[in-house]
Amino acid sequence: MRVVIMPRTHIWPEVLPHQLKRLKRAGIEDIVVVTDRESLLREVRTADALVGEMDPEILEHAGQLKWVQALASGVDAFLFDAFIESDIVLTSEKGLVGEHLGDHAFALLLGLTRMIPQASRQRNWDGAMRMRMRMENRELSGKTAAIIGLGGTGVSVARRASAFGLRCLAVDPDVTSGPSHVERIVTPDKLLDVAAESDIIFVCCPKTAETTNLIGRDVFDAMPSDGYVINVTRGGIIDETALMEALDSGKLAGAGLDVVSEEPLPDDNPLWKYDNVLITPHTAGASQFRVDRILERVFTNMERFQRDEPLEGVIDKRKGY
Repeated sequence: MRVVIMPRTHIWPEVLPHQLKRLKRAGIEDIVVVTDRESLLREVRTADALVGEMDPEILEHAGQLKWVQALASGVDAFLFDAFIESDIVLTSEKGLVGEHLGDHAFALLLGLTRMIPQASRQRNWDGAMRMRMRMENRELSGKTAAIIGLGGTGVSVARRASAFGLRCLAVDPDVTSGPSHVERIVTPDKLLDVAAESDIIFVCCPKTAETTNLIGRDVFDAMPSDGYVINVTRGGIIDETALMEALDSGKLAGAGLDVVSEEPLPDDNPLWKYDNVLITPHTAGASQFRVDRILERVFTNMERFQRDEPLEGVIDKRKGY
């Protein structure tokens, strides 16, 4: 078995000697680590497995590839037609990123509901009482949250939401049962019914053809007034034009966005003008545990692949998750 590894700078910066030893303990002796595209295209010709990235040019050079391990949870960039139609198995971080994405989702929500950015800029106590009297400071207990996508991230968000006293509903095309703190799970055709009950919408789903612009004008119109929307998974799931219309009309109290449709978000994008929109530059994926988690999946899947056993984190390439 021949494995080609191309580390990703922000997730797995380099393959260290002890990591290579671990891979060899899995029975893999022929391991090639590449750091540039030219080497990747050359070495992938004879690879059985690839850890790293995939695009049409890489696939064109892959002569006998059977499996690709993505070093990320979102794989929308991998899902071009030729790869979808191929027999190559795709696995990802699926199920491993929920904890830190859940933390970030609530950091954004609490920043909005407790007016943290505004308060932290005061630099004195003169306006404290005025801020305490403002209705923008809101308590979460007793509110209803809709979790869009009840995978690893959705379950982590729901657990945190329940701890904050939120009633939890969920929308998912495949999941029919979940944790006890999720009161009801419905299919996407019932999204507007759930939105009508929800003060907060958490976007926790992958970006697919079905979820692109899923959270749009009809969803915002259905929500109660003064609601919030939080997105920590993929840009393009929220219709940003409709979002700004809802913010301008006062329908929404605020939005927390770690991901947007165009990244980096241009300086002249009108989303920057809103005081009640918190934007972070796709940093929800950061965690001190992330490298260890993804490497453990790589090691486990290498062992499973060698033994012809089912792999962890397999992506249904047609569904996109």
